Amino acid sequence: MLGIGIGTMATVAVLSVFNGLEDLNRSIFKSFDPDIKVSAVEGKTFTIEKDKLNRLKQIKGIDYVTEVIQDNALVMYEEGKMVVTLKGVDSTFQKNSRLKGSLVEGSFLLHKDDIDYAFIGGNVYGALNISLDNILEPLEIWYPKNQKKLSLIPENNINKKVINISGVYALEQFHDDYVYVPLSVAQELTEYGDKRTALEVQLNPETNTDKIQDEVKSIFGDKFLVQNQDEQNANLFRAIKIEKLFIFIALVFIIGVASFNIFFSLTMLVIDKKEEVKTLYAMGADDSLIKRIFFSEGAIISFIGTMVGLILGLLFCLTQERFGWLGMGMDSAVVDAYPVKINPMDFLITAIAVVVITLLVSYFPAKRATNKY
Repeated sequence: MLGIGIGTMATVAVLSVFNGLEDLNRSIFKSFDPDIKVSAVEGKTFTIEKDKLNRLKQIKGIDYVTEVIQDNALVMYEEGKMVVTLKGVDSTFQKNSRLKGSLVEGSFLLHKDDIDYAFIGGNVYGALNISLDNILEPLEIWYPKNQKKLSLIPENNINKKVINISGVYALEQFHDDYVYVPLSVAQELTEYGDKRTALEVQLNPETNTDKIQDEVKSIFGDKFLVQNQDEQNANLFRAIKIEKLFIFIALVFIIGVASFNIFFSLTMLVIDKKEEVKTLYAMGADDSLIKRIFFSEGAIISFIGTMVGLILGLLFCLTQERFGWLGMGMDSAVVDAYPVKINPMDFLITAIAVVVITLLVSYFPAKRATNKY
C-alpha cells in the first residue's frame, strides 16, 4: 500500500507542477505577446493595405493595433556589444503595452518632446553593464544596409542610430534580449519603408479571442498567419505536453514495478495458505470463490494505496500552492517556488492507470490459487 501510495502521490504532484509551469508561461506571454499576431505566411515582411488595416481596427472587441518592424541588430554601449532583437513599434505601444508592469528601472518611454528613446530588456542591461544615470553615453544600434553592392569601407555598409535609453524591463530570460524603439527609428535602420513584419492586436479582456481571430482571418486571407498567444508559442507548449506525457509514463512504470510487491506477496500467500485452500475446497468452495478471495486482497491493497496517494498528492498541491514550501532553488527564477495547478483529469487518469496495473498483477496469483495441489 505504501509503495502504491507514494507512487500515486508523486505522479499527481509532478503532473500538477507541469500544469503550473504551463500556466506560468501563459502569464508571462500575456505580458509580452499580443493577444493576436498577424504576419506573412511567406517572407519576413509585408506591405500594409490601408483598407484591411482600417477594417481590422473597426472590429468590435479590439482595443488597439500596433504596427511592428522586428529583426536582429547589433547594439553597442561603451566597450560592450551584443546581438539583440530590435523591435520598432508605433505610438499605440507606449500608451497601452502590458509591458509597463515589468518596468524595473527608469521610465517607460519611446518618444517624448521630439526625442526618441530605447526601452531595453534585462539581459541587454546586464550584458552591456548599462547605467541609466550616465546620460552622456547613449546606445548605438547597427543594422546592415539593404544594398546590392558592398562598399570597401565597412562602415558604409551599416546603418547606425544613436539613441538614449529610457528604461529597463525584466520579465523572463528568454524575452529580455529585446530593444524597443519607435517605429520611425526601425524604419530608418532597416529601410523597410511601408513594410512591416507583424501587426500586433490587443483585445478587450472580456472578448472571445477565437471569434475575433476568425474575423481577422477573414480580412487578411490565406497569405497571412493569424495566431493567438498559444499558437505563437506552440513549440514551447508542445514541448511541455510531451515532457508531461513521458514523465507520466515513467512514473506509471515505476508504479508498475512497485506493484510487483503485490504479485509476490499474493504468490507467497497462495503458497502459505495451500492447506487452507484445500479445506475450503473440501467445504464446497469452487474456483471462483478461491480466486475472488485472493483477488480481493490485491484489490484492497490497490484501492487503499491509490486513495492514500491521491489524498497525499492533493495535500501536497494545496500546501505548495498556499505556502510555496518547495522552492525552485535558482536566484534567476521567475518565481521562488514550483507553481502548481490542480487538474481533476490528471487525478482521474492516474487513479485509473494505477488501479488497472495493480489489479492485473493481482489476477495471476489469484488464478494460481485455484490450481489443485
